[in-house]
Amino acid sequence: MARRDARHGPPRARLRPLLLLLVLAVVAAATWRYDVLDRWLEPGRPADPAAVAPPSELDLPAVVAAPAVAEEAVGAGPVAAAAVRRAIRPNLADGDLGRHVLAAVGPLDGAGVLVRSGSGASLAIPASTTKIVTSVAALLAMDPATRFTTRVVDAGPRGIVLVGGGDPFLASEPVDPDGGPAWPERADVTTLARATADALVAAGRTRVRVGYDTSLFSGPEVSPRWRADYVPDGVVSPITALWVDEGRPAEGFGRVEDPALTAATVFAGVLSRRGVEVVGVPREQVAPDGAAELASVTSAPLSQVVEQVLVVSDNEAAEVLLRHVGLATEGTGSFAAGRRGVVRLLGEAGVDLGRSVFWDGSGLSRENRVEPAALLDLLRLAASDDHPELRPVLTGLPVAGFTGSLTDRFDTGAREGRGRVRAKTGTLTGVTSLAGIATDRDGRSMVFAMLADRVRVEDTLEARDAMDAAAAALGACRCG
Repeated sequence: MARRDARHGPPRARLRPLLLLLVLAVVAAATWRYDVLDRWLEPGRPADPAAVAPPSELDLPAVVAAPAVAEEAVGAGPVAAAAVRRAIRPNLADGDLGRHVLAAVGPLDGAGVLVRSGSGASLAIPASTTKIVTSVAALLAMDPATRFTTRVVDAGPRGIVLVGGGDPFLASEPVDPDGGPAWPERADVTTLARATADALVAAGRTRVRVGYDTSLFSGPEVSPRWRADYVPDGVVSPITALWVDEGRPAEGFGRVEDPALTAATVFAGVLSRRGVEVVGVPREQVAPDGAAELASVTSAPLSQVVEQVLVVSDNEAAEVLLRHVGLATEGTGSFAAGRRGVVRLLGEAGVDLGRSVFWDGSGLSRENRVEPAALLDLLRLAASDDHPELRPVLTGLPVAGFTGSLTDRFDTGAREGRGRVRAKTGTLTGVTSLAGIATDRDGRSMVFAMLADRVRVEDTLEARDAMDAAAAALGACRCG
Protein backbone atom coordinates (compact mmCIF):
# COMPACT_ATOMS: atom_id res chain seq x y z
CA MET A 1 0.00 0.00 0.00
CA ALA A 2 2.94 2.29 0.61
CA ARG A 3 3.81 2.03 -3.08
CA ARG A 4 0.36 3.18 -4.05
CA ASP A 5 0.38 6.17 -1.67
CA ALA A 6 3.69 7.32 -3.08
CA ARG A 7 2.47 6.98 -6.63
CA HIS A 8 -0.86 8.74 -6.17
CA GLY A 9 0.12 11.52 -3.78
CA PRO A 10 0.67 14.62 -6.05
CA PRO A 11 3.43 17.05 -5.11
CA ARG A 12 2.36 20.42 -3.68
CA ALA A 13 3.19 22.22 -6.95
CA ARG A 14 0.65 20.07 -8.79
CA LEU A 15 -2.17 20.90 -6.40
CA ARG A 16 -2.52 24.53 -7.56
CA PRO A 17 -3.71 23.74 -11.11
CA LEU A 18 -5.99 21.04 -9.70
CA LEU A 19 -7.56 23.57 -7.32
CA LEU A 20 -7.97 26.04 -10.19
CA LEU A 21 -9.75 23.40 -12.27
CA LEU A 22 -12.00 22.59 -9.31
CA VAL A 23 -12.94 26.26 -8.87
CA LEU A 24 -13.70 26.60 -12.59
CA ALA A 25 -15.86 23.47 -12.47
CA VAL A 26 -17.83 24.80 -9.48
CA VAL A 27 -18.36 28.16 -11.20
CA ALA A 28 -19.52 26.43 -14.37
CA ALA A 29 -21.90 24.21 -12.43
CA ALA A 30 -23.29 27.18 -10.51
CA THR A 31 -23.78 29.12 -13.73
CA TRP A 32 -25.91 26.31 -15.08
CA ARG A 33 -27.68 25.41 -11.82
CA TYR A 34 -28.74 28.94 -10.94
CA ASP A 35 -29.55 30.13 -14.46
CA VAL A 36 -26.89 32.84 -14.44
CA LEU A 37 -26.43 32.46 -18.19
CA ASP A 38 -30.12 32.96 -18.84
CA ARG A 39 -30.11 36.20 -16.86
CA TRP A 40 -27.42 37.60 -19.15
CA LEU A 41 -29.60 37.05 -22.22
CA GLU A 42 -32.15 39.64 -23.18
CA PRO A 43 -35.81 38.64 -22.54
CA GLY A 44 -37.14 36.69 -25.46
CA ARG A 45 -33.74 36.37 -27.13
CA PRO A 46 -32.91 32.80 -28.21
CA ALA A 47 -30.23 30.99 -26.19
CA ASP A 48 -29.19 28.74 -29.11
CA PRO A 49 -26.02 30.30 -30.65
CA ALA A 50 -27.09 29.14 -34.10
CA ALA A 51 -30.28 31.18 -33.78
CA VAL A 52 -28.57 34.44 -32.74
CA ALA A 53 -28.14 36.84 -35.67
CA PRO A 54 -24.59 38.17 -36.16
CA PRO A 55 -23.87 41.90 -35.84
CA SER A 56 -24.84 43.89 -38.95
CA GLU A 57 -21.22 44.72 -39.77
CA LEU A 58 -20.32 41.02 -40.13
CA ASP A 59 -21.11 38.90 -43.14
CA LEU A 60 -21.00 35.28 -41.94
CA PRO A 61 -22.03 32.10 -43.74
CA ALA A 62 -25.15 30.35 -42.60
CA VAL A 63 -24.82 27.62 -39.98
CA VAL A 64 -25.26 24.23 -41.57
CA ALA A 65 -25.37 20.77 -40.02
CA ALA A 66 -22.11 18.89 -40.42
CA PRO A 67 -22.25 15.60 -42.32
CA ALA A 68 -21.74 12.36 -40.45
CA VAL A 69 -18.11 11.36 -40.02
CA ALA A 70 -18.92 7.94 -41.42
CA GLU A 71 -22.00 6.47 -42.99
CA GLU A 72 -21.91 3.58 -40.54
CA ALA A 73 -19.75 2.25 -37.73
CA VAL A 74 -16.48 0.75 -38.82
CA GLY A 75 -16.25 -2.94 -37.97
CA ALA A 76 -13.60 -3.66 -35.39
CA GLY A 77 -12.95 -7.15 -36.68
CA PRO A 78 -12.48 -10.35 -34.70
CA VAL A 79 -10.63 -10.67 -31.42
CA ALA A 80 -7.07 -11.97 -31.82
CA ALA A 81 -5.90 -14.55 -29.33
CA ALA A 82 -2.28 -13.41 -29.43
CA ALA A 83 -3.26 -9.82 -28.57
CA VAL A 84 -5.39 -11.00 -25.66
CA ARG A 85 -2.56 -13.12 -24.29
CA ARG A 86 -0.15 -10.20 -24.46
CA ALA A 87 -2.66 -8.01 -22.64
CA ILE A 88 -3.46 -10.25 -19.68
CA ARG A 89 -0.36 -12.42 -19.23
CA PRO A 90 1.87 -9.99 -17.26
CA ASN A 91 -0.72 -9.29 -14.58
CA LEU A 92 -2.01 -12.85 -14.24
CA ALA A 93 1.59 -13.94 -13.70
CA ASP A 94 1.83 -11.68 -10.63
CA GLY A 95 3.03 -13.78 -7.69
CA ASP A 96 0.52 -12.11 -5.35
CA LEU A 97 -2.25 -14.11 -7.07
CA GLY A 98 -0.83 -17.33 -5.68
CA ARG A 99 -0.19 -20.73 -7.21
CA HIS A 100 -3.61 -21.41 -8.72
CA VAL A 101 -4.89 -18.86 -11.24
CA LEU A 102 -7.43 -19.67 -13.94
CA ALA A 103 -8.60 -17.37 -16.73
CA ALA A 104 -10.69 -17.66 -19.86
CA VAL A 105 -11.45 -15.03 -22.50
CA GLY A 106 -13.68 -15.32 -25.55
CA PRO A 107 -15.62 -13.13 -27.97
CA LEU A 108 -19.01 -11.92 -26.77
CA ASP A 109 -20.51 -12.79 -30.14
CA GLY A 110 -19.51 -16.35 -30.70
CA ALA A 111 -18.74 -19.42 -28.67
CA GLY A 112 -15.94 -21.20 -26.91
CA VAL A 113 -12.77 -19.97 -25.25
CA LEU A 114 -10.33 -17.94 -27.30
CA VAL A 115 -7.61 -17.72 -24.66
CA ARG A 116 -7.27 -20.04 -21.69
CA SER A 117 -4.74 -19.55 -18.93
CA GLY A 118 -4.19 -21.59 -15.82
CA SER A 119 -2.11 -23.80 -13.67
CA GLY A 120 -3.19 -26.93 -11.86
CA ALA A 121 -6.83 -27.99 -11.62
CA SER A 122 -9.31 -26.59 -14.17
CA LEU A 123 -11.86 -25.75 -11.45
CA ALA A 124 -11.66 -22.90 -8.96
CA ILE A 125 -13.69 -21.42 -6.09
CA PRO A 126 -15.93 -18.80 -7.74
CA ALA A 127 -16.82 -16.80 -4.59
CA SER A 128 -19.43 -14.16 -5.49
CA THR A 129 -19.22 -14.67 -9.23
CA THR A 130 -21.68 -17.43 -8.27
CA LYS A 131 -24.29 -14.64 -8.20
CA ILE A 132 -24.16 -14.52 -12.01
CA VAL A 133 -25.27 -18.16 -12.05
CA THR A 134 -28.10 -17.55 -9.58
CA SER A 135 -29.28 -14.39 -11.34
CA VAL A 136 -29.45 -16.02 -14.77
CA ALA A 137 -31.39 -18.96 -13.33
CA ALA A 138 -33.83 -16.66 -11.51
CA LEU A 139 -34.62 -14.75 -14.69
CA LEU A 140 -35.05 -17.99 -16.61
CA ALA A 141 -37.41 -19.27 -13.93
CA MET A 142 -39.53 -16.15 -13.49
CA ASP A 143 -40.70 -13.13 -15.46
CA PRO A 144 -38.48 -10.06 -14.88
CA ALA A 145 -41.61 -8.17 -13.78
CA THR A 146 -42.33 -10.68 -10.98
CA ARG A 147 -42.91 -9.11 -7.57
CA PHE A 148 -42.96 -10.83 -4.20
CA THR A 149 -45.91 -10.08 -1.91
CA THR A 150 -45.93 -9.81 1.89
CA ARG A 151 -49.48 -10.19 3.20
CA VAL A 152 -51.53 -9.96 6.35
CA VAL A 153 -54.47 -12.35 6.55
CA ASP A 154 -57.37 -12.84 8.94
CA ALA A 155 -56.92 -15.78 11.32
CA GLY A 156 -60.29 -15.64 13.05
CA PRO A 157 -61.95 -13.12 15.35
CA ARG A 158 -58.92 -12.80 17.60
CA GLY A 159 -55.92 -13.14 15.33
CA ILE A 160 -54.09 -12.07 12.21
CA VAL A 161 -51.03 -13.56 10.48
CA LEU A 162 -48.15 -11.77 8.80
CA VAL A 163 -47.22 -13.98 5.83
CA GLY A 164 -43.71 -13.80 4.39
CA GLY A 165 -43.53 -13.76 0.62
CA GLY A 166 -39.77 -13.95 0.16
CA ASP A 167 -39.23 -10.24 -0.45
CA PRO A 168 -35.44 -9.90 -0.12
CA PHE A 169 -35.52 -6.14 0.42
CA LEU A 170 -38.52 -5.80 2.74
CA ALA A 171 -37.71 -2.87 5.03
CA SER A 172 -38.75 -2.04 8.57
CA GLU A 173 -39.74 1.53 7.65
CA PRO A 174 -40.46 3.49 4.47
CA VAL A 175 -37.25 4.16 2.56
CA ASP A 176 -37.16 7.63 1.02
CA PRO A 177 -33.53 8.67 0.52
CA ASP A 178 -32.94 12.42 0.11
CA GLY A 179 -36.60 13.02 -0.57
CA GLY A 180 -36.64 10.79 -3.66
CA PRO A 181 -37.79 7.25 -4.39
CA ALA A 182 -35.63 4.34 -3.28
CA TRP A 183 -33.94 2.09 -5.80
CA PRO A 184 -34.63 -0.74 -5.90
CA GLU A 185 -38.19 -0.13 -4.77
CA ARG A 186 -38.67 -1.14 -1.15
CA ALA A 187 -41.83 -2.40 0.50
CA ASP A 188 -41.91 -2.05 4.30
CA VAL A 189 -43.78 -3.51 7.26
CA THR A 190 -44.60 -0.10 8.74
CA THR A 191 -46.73 0.77 5.72
CA LEU A 192 -48.20 -2.75 5.84
CA ALA A 193 -49.03 -2.43 9.55
CA ARG A 194 -50.70 0.94 9.06
CA ALA A 195 -52.90 -0.44 6.28
CA THR A 196 -53.70 -3.46 8.46
CA ALA A 197 -54.63 -1.27 11.42
CA ASP A 198 -56.94 0.80 9.26
CA ALA A 199 -58.68 -2.34 8.00
CA LEU A 200 -59.05 -3.74 11.53
CA VAL A 201 -60.40 -0.51 13.01
CA ALA A 202 -62.82 -0.14 10.12
CA ALA A 203 -64.13 -3.62 11.00
CA GLY A 204 -64.43 -2.71 14.69
CA ARG A 205 -61.47 -4.83 15.79
CA THR A 206 -59.00 -3.13 18.11
CA ARG A 207 -57.47 -6.14 19.91
CA VAL A 208 -55.66 -9.01 18.14
CA ARG A 209 -52.97 -11.63 18.45
CA VAL A 210 -50.24 -11.52 15.82
CA GLY A 211 -48.77 -14.60 14.17
CA TYR A 212 -46.15 -14.82 11.47
CA ASP A 213 -45.79 -17.39 8.70
CA THR A 214 -42.43 -18.32 7.12
CA SER A 215 -43.62 -21.53 5.48
CA LEU A 216 -42.98 -20.34 1.91
CA PHE A 217 -39.35 -21.45 2.38
CA SER A 218 -38.41 -24.85 3.76
CA GLY A 219 -35.35 -26.82 4.75
CA PRO A 220 -32.45 -25.44 6.77
CA GLU A 221 -32.15 -21.67 7.10
CA VAL A 222 -28.36 -21.98 7.15
CA SER A 223 -26.46 -23.82 4.45
CA PRO A 224 -24.51 -26.80 5.79
CA ARG A 225 -21.89 -25.89 3.18
CA TRP A 226 -21.12 -22.56 4.86
CA ARG A 227 -18.48 -22.05 7.49
CA ALA A 228 -19.97 -22.61 10.93
CA ASP A 229 -19.11 -19.09 12.11
CA TYR A 230 -20.83 -17.19 9.26
CA VAL A 231 -24.20 -16.76 10.98
CA PRO A 232 -22.97 -16.39 14.61
CA ASP A 233 -20.44 -13.77 13.47
CA GLY A 234 -23.05 -11.83 11.51
CA VAL A 235 -21.58 -12.45 8.07
CA VAL A 236 -24.97 -13.55 6.70
CA SER A 237 -28.52 -13.91 8.02
CA PRO A 238 -30.45 -17.16 8.32
CA ILE A 239 -32.45 -17.36 5.08
CA THR A 240 -36.17 -16.97 5.67
CA ALA A 241 -39.25 -15.90 3.71
CA LEU A 242 -39.87 -13.09 6.21
CA TRP A 243 -37.42 -10.51 7.53
CA VAL A 244 -36.82 -6.79 7.54
CA ASP A 245 -33.62 -5.04 6.46
CA GLU A 246 -32.19 -8.43 5.46
CA GLY A 247 -31.91 -9.42 9.11
CA ARG A 248 -29.74 -6.47 10.11
CA PRO A 249 -30.40 -4.82 13.49
CA ALA A 250 -31.83 -1.31 13.73
CA GLU A 251 -28.61 -0.22 15.41
CA GLY A 252 -25.10 -1.60 15.31
CA PHE A 253 -23.65 -4.30 13.10
CA GLY A 254 -24.09 -8.00 12.40
CA ARG A 255 -27.41 -9.81 12.08
CA VAL A 256 -30.35 -10.41 14.41
CA GLU A 257 -30.78 -13.89 15.86
CA ASP A 258 -34.33 -14.47 14.55
CA PRO A 259 -35.08 -12.31 11.48
CA ALA A 260 -38.71 -13.43 11.14
CA LEU A 261 -39.58 -12.75 14.78
CA THR A 262 -37.88 -9.37 14.53
CA ALA A 263 -40.00 -8.47 11.50
CA ALA A 264 -43.20 -9.54 13.27
CA THR A 265 -42.22 -7.56 16.37
CA VAL A 266 -41.70 -4.39 14.32
CA PHE A 267 -45.05 -4.99 12.64
CA ALA A 268 -46.83 -5.49 15.98
CA GLY A 269 -45.26 -2.32 17.40
CA VAL A 270 -46.68 -0.21 14.59
CA LEU A 271 -50.11 -1.78 15.09
CA SER A 272 -50.02 -0.78 18.76
CA ARG A 273 -49.08 2.78 17.94
CA ARG A 274 -51.90 2.84 15.39
CA GLY A 275 -54.55 2.06 18.01
CA VAL A 276 -54.74 -1.74 17.79
CA GLU A 277 -53.85 -3.59 21.00
CA VAL A 278 -51.58 -6.57 20.40
CA VAL A 279 -52.09 -9.42 22.85
CA GLY A 280 -48.91 -11.19 23.92
CA VAL A 281 -45.90 -11.52 21.65
CA PRO A 282 -45.91 -12.59 17.99
CA ARG A 283 -45.72 -16.34 17.51
CA GLU A 284 -44.93 -18.45 14.48
CA GLN A 285 -47.87 -20.18 12.81
CA VAL A 286 -49.06 -21.20 9.36
CA ALA A 287 -51.81 -19.01 7.97
CA PRO A 288 -55.19 -20.73 7.55
CA ASP A 289 -55.97 -21.91 4.03
CA GLY A 290 -58.17 -19.46 2.17
CA ALA A 291 -57.80 -16.76 4.83
CA ALA A 292 -59.05 -13.33 3.78
CA GLU A 293 -56.36 -10.79 3.02
CA LEU A 294 -56.41 -7.61 5.11
CA ALA A 295 -53.45 -5.78 3.50
CA SER A 296 -50.36 -6.40 1.39
CA VAL A 297 -47.21 -4.79 0.02
CA THR A 298 -45.14 -5.86 -2.98
CA SER A 299 -41.42 -5.92 -3.66
CA ALA A 300 -39.40 -4.38 -6.43
CA PRO A 301 -39.65 -6.29 -9.72
CA LEU A 302 -37.28 -9.20 -10.11
CA SER A 303 -35.26 -7.26 -12.69
CA GLN A 304 -34.35 -4.64 -10.08
CA VAL A 305 -33.63 -7.30 -7.46
CA VAL A 306 -31.18 -9.01 -9.80
CA GLU A 307 -29.42 -5.77 -10.66
CA GLN A 308 -29.02 -4.89 -6.99
CA VAL A 309 -27.75 -8.37 -6.11
CA LEU A 310 -25.02 -8.04 -8.72
CA VAL A 311 -24.04 -4.41 -8.31
CA VAL A 312 -23.47 -4.58 -4.54
CA SER A 313 -22.91 -8.36 -4.23
CA ASP A 314 -25.83 -8.90 -1.86
CA ASN A 315 -25.46 -12.33 -0.21
CA GLU A 316 -28.84 -12.53 1.52
CA ALA A 317 -30.83 -11.46 -1.52
CA ALA A 318 -28.96 -13.95 -3.71
CA GLU A 319 -29.91 -16.76 -1.35
CA VAL A 320 -33.55 -15.66 -1.43
CA LEU A 321 -33.44 -15.77 -5.23
CA LEU A 322 -32.12 -19.34 -5.06
CA ARG A 323 -35.15 -20.31 -2.93
CA HIS A 324 -37.47 -18.71 -5.49
CA VAL A 325 -35.79 -20.75 -8.23
CA GLY A 326 -36.64 -23.85 -6.20
CA LEU A 327 -40.25 -22.71 -5.83
CA ALA A 328 -40.57 -21.96 -9.54
CA THR A 329 -39.09 -25.28 -10.67
CA GLU A 330 -40.12 -27.75 -7.97
CA GLY A 331 -42.61 -25.94 -5.75
CA THR A 332 -40.15 -26.10 -2.84
CA GLY A 333 -38.21 -23.13 -1.51
CA SER A 334 -35.09 -24.83 -0.21
CA PHE A 335 -31.35 -24.79 -0.84
CA ALA A 336 -31.54 -28.24 -2.42
CA ALA A 337 -34.50 -27.49 -4.70
CA GLY A 338 -32.91 -24.22 -5.75
CA ARG A 339 -29.65 -25.97 -6.67
CA ARG A 340 -31.44 -28.56 -8.73
CA GLY A 341 -33.49 -25.84 -10.41
CA VAL A 342 -30.37 -23.91 -11.38
CA VAL A 343 -28.78 -26.94 -13.03
CA ARG A 344 -31.97 -27.84 -14.87
CA LEU A 345 -32.72 -24.33 -16.15
CA LEU A 346 -29.19 -23.64 -17.33
CA GLY A 347 -28.98 -27.01 -19.04
CA GLU A 348 -32.25 -26.35 -20.87
CA ALA A 349 -30.86 -22.97 -21.96
CA GLY A 350 -27.80 -24.66 -23.48
CA VAL A 351 -25.21 -23.73 -20.86
CA ASP A 352 -22.67 -26.47 -20.24
CA LEU A 353 -21.62 -26.23 -16.59
CA GLY A 354 -19.12 -29.04 -17.08
CA ARG A 355 -17.85 -30.16 -13.70
CA SER A 356 -18.93 -26.94 -11.99
CA VAL A 357 -20.89 -27.33 -8.77
CA PHE A 358 -22.76 -24.70 -6.76
CA TRP A 359 -23.98 -25.40 -3.23
CA ASP A 360 -25.57 -22.00 -2.60
CA GLY A 361 -26.76 -18.89 -4.41
CA SER A 362 -24.35 -16.31 -3.05
CA GLY A 363 -20.94 -17.93 -3.39
CA LEU A 364 -20.24 -17.97 0.34
CA SER A 365 -19.62 -21.70 0.21
CA ARG A 366 -15.97 -22.59 -0.21
CA GLU A 367 -17.09 -25.93 -1.65
CA ASN A 368 -18.42 -24.30 -4.82
CA ARG A 369 -16.35 -24.93 -7.93
CA VAL A 370 -16.60 -23.45 -11.42
CA GLU A 371 -15.02 -23.92 -14.81
CA PRO A 372 -14.24 -20.44 -16.17
CA ALA A 373 -15.74 -21.36 -19.55
CA ALA A 374 -19.13 -21.85 -17.88
CA LEU A 375 -19.13 -18.22 -16.71
CA LEU A 376 -18.33 -17.12 -20.27
CA ASP A 377 -21.32 -19.05 -21.60
CA LEU A 378 -23.61 -17.57 -18.95
CA LEU A 379 -22.59 -14.02 -19.87
CA ARG A 380 -23.10 -14.75 -23.56
CA LEU A 381 -26.54 -16.15 -22.80
CA ALA A 382 -27.43 -12.97 -20.89
CA ALA A 383 -26.37 -10.89 -23.91
CA SER A 384 -28.19 -13.07 -26.44
CA ASP A 385 -30.94 -11.55 -28.56
CA ASP A 386 -32.87 -14.75 -27.87
CA HIS A 387 -33.06 -13.93 -24.15
CA PRO A 388 -33.90 -10.24 -23.61
CA GLU A 389 -35.34 -11.20 -20.21
CA LEU A 390 -31.76 -11.81 -19.03
CA ARG A 391 -30.54 -8.30 -19.76
CA PRO A 392 -30.61 -7.24 -16.05
CA VAL A 393 -27.65 -9.58 -15.53
CA LEU A 394 -25.55 -7.34 -17.78
CA THR A 395 -26.94 -4.01 -16.58
CA GLY A 396 -26.34 -5.13 -13.00
CA LEU A 397 -22.63 -5.78 -13.51
CA PRO A 398 -20.58 -3.06 -11.76
CA VAL A 399 -18.68 -0.65 -14.02
CA ALA A 400 -14.94 -0.63 -13.39
CA GLY A 401 -13.96 2.40 -11.34
CA PHE A 402 -17.49 3.81 -11.22
CA THR A 403 -20.30 1.73 -9.67
CA GLY A 404 -21.13 -0.83 -7.01
CA SER A 405 -18.44 -3.15 -5.77
CA LEU A 406 -16.01 -1.75 -8.37
CA THR A 407 -16.43 1.90 -7.38
CA ASP A 408 -13.14 2.07 -5.49
CA ARG A 409 -11.23 -0.37 -7.65
CA PHE A 410 -9.30 -0.31 -10.93
CA ASP A 411 -7.12 2.51 -9.58
CA THR A 412 -4.07 0.57 -10.78
CA GLY A 413 -3.31 -0.79 -14.20
CA ALA A 414 -4.32 0.77 -17.52
CA ARG A 415 -6.52 3.81 -17.05
CA GLU A 416 -8.27 3.13 -20.37
CA GLY A 417 -9.80 0.05 -18.81
CA ARG A 418 -11.94 2.11 -16.45
CA GLY A 419 -15.45 2.29 -17.80
CA ARG A 420 -14.68 -0.30 -20.48
CA VAL A 421 -15.05 -3.24 -18.10
CA ARG A 422 -18.22 -4.43 -16.35
CA ALA A 423 -17.64 -7.33 -13.99
CA LYS A 424 -18.93 -9.23 -11.00
CA THR A 425 -16.47 -9.37 -8.16
CA GLY A 426 -15.74 -12.35 -5.94
CA THR A 427 -13.92 -12.24 -2.62
CA LEU A 428 -13.38 -14.79 0.13
CA THR A 429 -10.39 -15.32 2.36
CA GLY A 430 -7.71 -16.54 -0.05
CA VAL A 431 -9.97 -16.06 -3.10
CA THR A 432 -10.32 -13.22 -5.59
CA SER A 433 -12.25 -13.41 -8.85
CA LEU A 434 -13.75 -11.31 -11.64
CA ALA A 435 -16.14 -12.25 -14.43
CA GLY A 436 -17.74 -9.94 -16.93
CA ILE A 437 -17.49 -8.09 -20.22
CA ALA A 438 -14.68 -5.91 -21.56
CA THR A 439 -14.77 -3.74 -24.66
CA ASP A 440 -11.40 -2.92 -26.18
CA ARG A 441 -10.42 0.45 -27.61
CA ASP A 442 -11.62 -0.53 -31.08
CA GLY A 443 -15.02 -1.73 -29.90
CA ARG A 444 -14.42 -5.46 -29.72
CA SER A 445 -16.46 -7.01 -26.90
CA MET A 446 -15.11 -9.95 -24.93
CA VAL A 447 -16.36 -12.08 -22.07
CA PHE A 448 -13.85 -13.09 -19.45
CA ALA A 449 -13.51 -14.96 -16.16
CA MET A 450 -10.46 -14.77 -13.89
CA LEU A 451 -10.14 -16.71 -10.63
CA ALA A 452 -7.39 -17.16 -8.06
CA ASP A 453 -8.16 -19.30 -5.01
CA ARG A 454 -4.83 -19.77 -3.27
CA VAL A 455 -4.03 -16.18 -2.39
CA ARG A 456 -2.03 -15.59 0.77
CA VAL A 457 -3.99 -13.49 3.26
CA GLU A 458 -1.22 -10.88 3.44
CA ASP A 459 -1.38 -10.53 -0.38
CA THR A 460 -5.16 -10.01 -0.59
CA LEU A 461 -5.16 -6.38 -1.74
CA GLU A 462 -2.22 -6.80 -4.09
CA ALA A 463 -3.84 -9.86 -5.65
CA ARG A 464 -7.04 -7.93 -6.22
CA ASP A 465 -5.07 -5.14 -7.88
CA ALA A 466 -3.31 -7.60 -10.17
CA MET A 467 -6.59 -9.13 -11.29
CA ASP A 468 -8.14 -5.68 -11.81
CA ALA A 469 -5.13 -4.75 -13.92
CA ALA A 470 -5.54 -7.86 -16.06
CA ALA A 471 -9.19 -7.03 -16.73
CA ALA A 472 -8.34 -3.37 -17.37
CA ALA A 473 -5.76 -4.48 -19.92
CA LEU A 474 -8.54 -6.06 -21.96
CA GLY A 475 -10.35 -2.72 -22.07
CA ALA A 476 -7.18 -0.83 -22.88
CA CYS A 477 -5.86 -3.10 -25.63
CA ARG A 478 -6.43 -3.15 -29.35
CA CYS A 479 -7.11 -6.86 -29.41
CA GLY A 480 -7.51 -7.34 -33.17
